[in-house]
Amino acid sequence: MAILSTVVAADGNPTDTDLYRIGCRTLVHSWQAYARGVEGAAVLHRHGFSAAVFPTEPERSVYNNALLRRGLGPDERAEALDAMEHVYAEAGVGRFAAWAHETDPGMCTDLEGRGYSLDTTTRAMGMSLDDVRLPLPDADLGPAEWPEYLAAAGLPADFLRAADHTALHVLVARADGAIVAAALAYDWDGDCGIYNVETLPVARRRGVGTRLTLAHLHHARARGCRTASLQSTPMAERMYASVGFRDLGRFLEYVPEDS
Repeated sequence: MAILSTVVAADGNPTDTDLYRIGCRTLVHSWQAYARGVEGAAVLHRHGFSAAVFPTEPERSVYNNALLRRGLGPDERAEALDAMEHVYAEAGVGRFAAWAHETDPGMCTDLEGRGYSLDTTTRAMGMSLDDVRLPLPDADLGPAEWPEYLAAAGLPADFLRAADHTALHVLVARADGAIVAAALAYDWDGDCGIYNVETLPVARRRGVGTRLTLAHLHHARARGCRTASLQSTPMAERMYASVGFRDLGRFLEYVPEDS
């Protein structure tokens, strides 16, 4: 499927287009890693999209997302959206998010024409790890056990219980021994996807998220990764840009009417 293909520039330096494709591929593979640990879950690839289908809680409320391929023609868009809706209807999932890129106005118009409404926006960001210029932070950062991470992130104790936690690189920041920020990373084919960066209110605006992200970048490079990718909330965009992430455009996350 084209959404998972990656072509890197001949000189080895990834372009913004390369980084976008790499980040999409890592994101979808991370969903697949989560799905392997959840009964009944799957990631389905169809022409024009990849859909994460999680029919049971607690993951149902988090991971039902479909990443739509940009640049499809009108007939292809209609076919893809019909197939996406069928996939979720068959699984009994009424609420899901369809991710369209902001440079794809045709897809956005088609979604709105079907009654979808814009729910959330995130910014796709990526970088070459050769561009990491800031040093590894000298701070109380390190790994944590999965239950610790879940508690710090405010997630249920049985969240992704049967997943391969060794493939999910958890880092946390501590203050006086207590976790004040957490993030996980997932590597796929040389790219490190950084996800779920959370900082407790008491530790915000102190650079903790920046240090935690930098630590993930340095650790990923030590594991042999060449690039990094993430999806940023509007509030965190400047922080990620400060450590070298490049703006790859917004994901517009649409949800069905009455979902």
